[in-house]
Amino acid sequence: MTQNLTTPAVRTPDPSSETTTNTKTTRALLAGGVVAGPLFIVVGLVQMLTRDGFDPTRHPLSLLSLGELGWIQLANFVVAGLLFVASAVGMRRVLHPGRGATWGPLLIGVYGAGLIMGGVFVADPALGFPPGTPEGIPDQFSWHGAVHAVAPVLASLALVAACVVFAPRFAALRQRGWAAYCLAVAVINLTPGLFSNHDLFYVILGVAVALGLGWVSVLAARLLTELPATRRPSQAHRG
Repeated sequence: MTQNLTTPAVRTPDPSSETTTNTKTTRALLAGGVVAGPLFIVVGLVQMLTRDGFDPTRHPLSLLSLGELGWIQLANFVVAGLLFVASAVGMRRVLHPGRGATWGPLLIGVYGAGLIMGGVFVADPALGFPPGTPEGIPDQFSWHGAVHAVAPVLASLALVAACVVFAPRFAALRQRGWAAYCLAVAVINLTPGLFSNHDLFYVILGVAVALGLGWVSVLAARLLTELPATRRPSQAHRG
């Protein structure tokens, strides 16, 4: 007798399905960056308008991390930072191996890390906030207050450097508007240092910070448009 032996079919991986999965992951990472900036700004503004004793012309945003409701701003720093770090991974995926693929996302990641640092290491009370604390700057900083003071400097420098890295990329693509936008944000974020003794220093600083946050979110949204449209696996098989 002769037996007919049938070789079981070997299922080969579908490259289109893998590509679709990777694209969806990249979209999710970049979407985090799109959300992070507006979320941070809105949460910060609501607190500025509702927290007793807080004066945006006299107090830096970091002081909102103090007091009974300080956990809100702490979470705001950490969540925005994590979303920006995730977005940096998505940016790397979109840009690689193009111009700015290494340093651009890396600097955005450092920017996010600076925000996380600002939330993990709490600022010291100062300038009469929270209400009841002494006026003026403390004579001595706590260890966590000293680390916190480094966070905005780190984030600001990383942001400026990222703007400088991305500007030539857009210039090479003949997207002069985007190149100018990057350079403008870099200059604006260097400007507050010129007004350190001005009565509206914290207002100027807040505007610069908001524009920087917005730039990263707009950049993430821009890079989202460079991703190919995703299709369902069934549609991919039909195509």
